[in-house]
Amino acid sequence: MKRFKVIAFMLCDAWFIHLAYFLAFHLRFEWKTDPTYIDVYLTNILIIMMIKLTVLYLFKIYQSLWEYASIEELLQVVVSVLVGNIVVLAYMLSQPQHMPRSISILVPIIEIMLIGGVRFTYRIMRRINQRSALSRDKTRKIMVIGAGDAGAMLIKELKNNYNPIGKPVAIIDDNIKKQGQVINNVPVLGQRLDIASVAYKKKIDEIIIAIPSADNQDIKAIIEECKRTKCKLSMLPTLYTLSDKEVKLSDVRDVQIEDLLGREQVKLNMNGISSYLKNKKVLVTGGGGSIGSELCRQIANFTPRELIILDIYENNAYDLQHELCRTYDVEMVSPDQTVKVYHQGKIYLKVIIASVRDRQRLDKIFRAIKPDVVFHAAAHKHVPLMEDNPSEAIKNNVFGTLNVAQAADTYKVNRFVLVSTDKAVNPTNVMGATKRACELIIQAINKRSKTEYVAVRFGNVLGSNGSVIPLFKRQIAEGGPLTVTHEDVIRYFMTISEAANLVIQAGAMAKGGEIFVLDMGEPVKIMDLAKDLIKLSGLKPYIDIPIEITGLRPGEKLYEELLMMEEGLSSTAHQKIFIGKPSHVDYDLLFKGLDGLLEVMSADNRERIRQALAKMIPTYKIENNVVNGEFMQRLAKSEVAAASHR
Repeated sequence: MKRFKVIAFMLCDAWFIHLAYFLAFHLRFEWKTDPTYIDVYLTNILIIMMIKLTVLYLFKIYQSLWEYASIEELLQVVVSVLVGNIVVLAYMLSQPQHMPRSISILVPIIEIMLIGGVRFTYRIMRRINQRSALSRDKTRKIMVIGAGDAGAMLIKELKNNYNPIGKPVAIIDDNIKKQGQVINNVPVLGQRLDIASVAYKKKIDEIIIAIPSADNQDIKAIIEECKRTKCKLSMLPTLYTLSDKEVKLSDVRDVQIEDLLGREQVKLNMNGISSYLKNKKVLVTGGGGSIGSELCRQIANFTPRELIILDIYENNAYDLQHELCRTYDVEMVSPDQTVKVYHQGKIYLKVIIASVRDRQRLDKIFRAIKPDVVFHAAAHKHVPLMEDNPSEAIKNNVFGTLNVAQAADTYKVNRFVLVSTDKAVNPTNVMGATKRACELIIQAINKRSKTEYVAVRFGNVLGSNGSVIPLFKRQIAEGGPLTVTHEDVIRYFMTISEAANLVIQAGAMAKGGEIFVLDMGEPVKIMDLAKDLIKLSGLKPYIDIPIEITGLRPGEKLYEELLMMEEGLSSTAHQKIFIGKPSHVDYDLLFKGLDGLLEVMSADNRERIRQALAKMIPTYKIENNVVNGEFMQRLAKSEVAAASHR
């Protein structure tokens, strides 16, 4: 088929070359051509044809995909025709008889028009056929929000692309001066508050928000208006995220639940953070997890001397290792290698596969590396799984934290930052109780150590492992139903990037013993979240995608709290970070409770483990009933002792 196409084009070009000479002679001599010149041409016609077709072939005219022809292909035709005619002219000058010089000027002009014209006609006809086919098949109508540069480029892409996602029929923009104007034959039909009415009148199928410069609050407000329609919603990313100034269809993405939160970008105290991370040895436990890996990415921006990733799961650590090597000036170093000569700005990356449960292994690691800063993110976090496996939660969360915290003290780490959770406040589940125990451990050790120990407490993180968002998206992709535990359950949410940034910022503020509480914004109703995700997918809740109430799982609350009553709250220099004042923790009593946990864990009896954990954590409620006992009452008094002095 390809060979046939080349032969067809060559025969066509041979005819055009002959026609060019015929027209040139008649134009030159006003249709009264001297027969002598015709005889000269006919005598040399085969050689002329061979020369010109050979030149066209050498210039790869027959290899071009003319359905995609552009200015470059036109220049290719011009150059090849000119070169062919120069070779022919040189040949004819060597002959005893030759043609008038004017013929050598007219012929290439006509050849360019004929040879180039037929190819571009081929492209135009093909495009007309494609457009007519698309106009028949294309039923999706698109509304573009934003009549700026990004919106104009997007509309151009939608119109020029061979396989567009739809046809732009309306533009929305808040600028009054742009109302009634037209961009690429698409009219500006209203402002933000007109989105729903325009979508209804124009029977819009999809809305694309094309305002990369808009802040998060504006995007949230626009999305709220779009939710009043039944349209699928997409958007261009922010200017910060766009990799190129040119807008492409590939840049268009689905609206993410993060966009609905409308949270402002975190502003960091770069100097404060840089002073405790730059040129330092920073160890991140659980470094391959969702929070730990984002911590590693953010920490790398401050060029630590060494970044040590510690994780028990090698696949995540391996992926993160390669990502960091691609993104930053990183040099891989084996865990036991001592880097004696440091190059300014280079990060020496060590990846260690180890468990925080292994006390002896941790001791060897800390002895060899002697980190300056430790971010402890390693933990079991899935509430239902930990309810069924309480001994594992205690081994990993409580004693894993104890191992890392004591190693930090032994090897004189400057700062230790524990990643905690809002589930540690008045916990009703094993996971939350173990994280509260972790907070108590670092507060107790802080009083006897030169290391500054702090905890950072925050709520759910969007997109993290175990988050409800990926679950909902999978359920929508499968056609539903979406499963919600309770129609009134609410949660606090923030993005992974924001959480990691604030954890690092809180670490810069540490003086020792604080529990930093992050501003999580307004709580989100999970039922509303489920409905929003369905609507953002262009579907209807309960009609296209059902929602089922499954009931609260063991240990699950209707709502989460960020601060215990007795902790108090004070502001910091950062508007999104607050401090819960350190509680008074009896060191000996706490470690007596830890010994009690060790004893009952060997029996692996769930109820006994929960009872022992409740004795150690006075605010831990089992089925909403606080376990009473002398030990609990004594520890409770020690925890709230500081409150009586305020």
